[in-house]
Amino acid sequence: MRFYEIGGINIGELAADGPPIAREADVNDIIGACYGTPTDLVIVPVSRLSADFFNLRTRLAGAVVQKFVTYRLRVAFLGDISAAVATSAALGDFVRESNKGGQVLFVDDHDALKAMLAA
Repeated sequence: MRFYEIGGINIGELAADGPPIAREADVNDIIGACYGTPTDLVIVPVSRLSADFFNLRTRLAGAVVQKFVTYRLRVAFLGDISAAVATSAALGDFVRESNKGGQVLFVDDHDALKAMLAA
């Protein structure tokens, strides 16, 4: 995990390669890596998410998001998920509603994230 700051927000960013987040317990290691650091927001590349994350029936997305919220960490899922959103209206709704709150963000790239954080 790489740690840095954007506009006063302390970021912890996972590497794009690494084990996939395929179950709720996989988030424990991420949260553990942030423990004792001033991390406010965790960036998770979408390449690290299993296909089940994008199938809301599996409840994986909700469980993963809830884990971050419980530990008071904002999370940004970084990468293009337009193909998954195009095949699931429910996922599209989830992404739109998440982005409204600011606790959970879905962004295409770092520039989009910076713009959202600045707003």
